[in-house]
Amino acid sequence: MSEHFRVHGGARLVGEVGVVGAKNSVLKLMAASLLTEGTTTITNCPEILDVPLMADVLRSLGCSVEIDGATTTITTPSEISHEAVSAHMGRLRASVCVLGPLVARCRRAVVTLPGGDAIGSRPLDMHQSGLRQLGAHSHIEHGAVVAEAENLHGAQIWLDFPSVGATENILMASVLADGTTVIDNAAREPEIVDLCVMLQQMGAKIEGAGTSTLTVHGVCSLEPVRHQVIGDRIVAATWAFAAAATRGDVTVHGVDPQHVNLVLEKLRGAGAEISTGEDNFRVVMRARPSAIDYVTLPYPGFPTDLQPMALALSAVADGTSMITENLFESRFRFIEELVRMGADARTDGHHAVVRGQERLSSAPVWASDIRAGVGLVLAGLCADGVTEVWDVFHIDRGYPDFVEQLRGLGAEIERVSD
Repeated sequence: MSEHFRVHGGARLVGEVGVVGAKNSVLKLMAASLLTEGTTTITNCPEILDVPLMADVLRSLGCSVEIDGATTTITTPSEISHEAVSAHMGRLRASVCVLGPLVARCRRAVVTLPGGDAIGSRPLDMHQSGLRQLGAHSHIEHGAVVAEAENLHGAQIWLDFPSVGATENILMASVLADGTTVIDNAAREPEIVDLCVMLQQMGAKIEGAGTSTLTVHGVCSLEPVRHQVIGDRIVAATWAFAAAATRGDVTVHGVDPQHVNLVLEKLRGAGAEISTGEDNFRVVMRARPSAIDYVTLPYPGFPTDLQPMALALSAVADGTSMITENLFESRFRFIEELVRMGADARTDGHHAVVRGQERLSSAPVWASDIRAGVGLVLAGLCADGVTEVWDVFHIDRGYPDFVEQLRGLGAEIERVSD
């Protein structure tokens, strides 16, 4: 059964909204449970499609997984399979993060090449290179990554790019390796820090979390723990953009404002009034937003995941914005749909120029990935008439209770099944 959203334009979003655990963290934390025998409990999990998909991947490896609302319980046996060939692997990009734990625990891994969003090339070269430097042999064979090692040992590893996935896989492989591993030019995202915190709770010895250099002193074994997922900064920032685009007043709870500091500064530059608390922030936009420029970069730079929201805001801003995409070459596919809605937007390589319109016009549009889908909903809120957003299963992979939360803020939106 296909579904789409009918989004009625014109609403000003007002109210409070809560954010649960980060999609980009919880799946990696679930994979980390493979590193130890016993029962690991992860709380504050988002109720999104990717969590049960990842649970099925873990079950295919021999784990028992129970999902009860926002709590996921994973029991890992003493012997697990090294072959992650679940049918869901092809639907889930984050499934590749079982590679590092399997090599560490089993000294062998066969992991089906992952799927996920259609946002551009995301090769596994750095994942494999890092594992090789730790002593593993790795290659691609029959649509899967195959890695094996008689023994893993510490190494000095330099990443050509601060890849989140490569950092996570190398980190999880190195915690059970002999000796000390140093990962230079490591990713610095809050989700990496969250993984480091959980691994440290399990008994791993890690220094430098949140910096570009991670030092890991290998240990013989780890213990299962109970861990709470950090709030989802991308979802939180999405609500910030929604408030700015609809000239609304929205308070977002459940996230560390420092994790979205640059985003809030950008919105302040667009004319929003911003205030922050310990685990919340408020965005108030009283007039038409001003056009500003965006450049996507690894954290702490502006997130590529928020580029569609920045484009949607730019489409109704006063003035001309330039958006530069440095990470994923196919993210600008979103602009084709935005143009359907009357946006004045042009692309040139990895740059997009958007001349803001007072109002967009409703049209049928199609989501190509999670963030593009949400960006189209935001654009629909700023359009005349009713916009139909199709392929909303993408949105369900990253935003729990999305329609209900929008309604709670005053939006007129419904999910239609066909």
